[in-house]
Amino acid sequence: MAVKAMNSKEVTKKIFNKEGLFILDVRNEGDFQDWKIEGENFDYLNIPYFELLDGVEEILEKLPSEKEVLVVCAKEGSSIMVAEMLSEQAVGVSYLEGGMKAWSEHLEPVKIGDLRDGGEIYQFVRIGKGCLSYMVVSNGEAAIIDSTRMTSTYLDFAQEIGATLTQVFDTHLHADHISGGRVIAAHTGATYWLPPKDATEVTFEYSPLESGNTVTIGDTAIDIHAVYSPGHTIGSTSFVVDSSYLLSGDILFIDSIGRPDLAGMAEDWVADFERKFIFTLS
Repeated sequence: MAVKAMNSKEVTKKIFNKEGLFILDVRNEGDFQDWKIEGENFDYLNIPYFELLDGVEEILEKLPSEKEVLVVCAKEGSSIMVAEMLSEQAVGVSYLEGGMKAWSEHLEPVKIGDLRDGGEIYQFVRIGKGCLSYMVVSNGEAAIIDSTRMTSTYLDFAQEIGATLTQVFDTHLHADHISGGRVIAAHTGATYWLPPKDATEVTFEYSPLESGNTVTIGDTAIDIHAVYSPGHTIGSTSFVVDSSYLLSGDILFIDSIGRPDLAGMAEDWVADFERKFIFTLS
């Protein structure tokens, strides 16, 4: 019996809207404990797939009648089979299309503000991993900041809004994801910017991103100002966009700073951050 697929975008919408969802995760317990889909009103049951090979009758009483059941596995296959068995038991059920692999790669574009001369700034949320990237748009041109390797999302979105990508930035050497900046720049002919202190071992050409750099997007006065902010990495560079938005590139959070211990120089880098970044902003 065919069952309905729910894609990552639909799950993201439920998270943003704080909707309820019951997730039956059929991965191994260790994988579930390490990482799962999280939502404010989500409930969970973790039963490894191999325990359900003989049927799902024993877990029926553990499933809710008032919430939709979403079956999740690593790559989709096991969840389809379990969802089909549940459907035969008259359970309202769907499975996560592409599994947790697809969930880990999903990027959700969210408009976070209008800029003073008619542009916009968008945040791309990699909700399954917590990574953030940005697109600044003005007068038909766009800049991308800290892109992930899922480059098609940015390219498709730029085409959708009618913008040409002219600038690509990486604020620092990333430890939590593979940057797609170089690929996007090669595909579009955009200028690729990197902090030179984080690029000492690269063998390709790039434009050095240094404190005081100002890059204008479009023909309007929407400028991206680079601010050297060492601490997360030695080359970490933040941006002030349109004198209104600070994109801190993993160095400054709401209630903490980014990890300064990645190169074993926490004490030195924190001191640099205090002297150079906080002083500059103040």
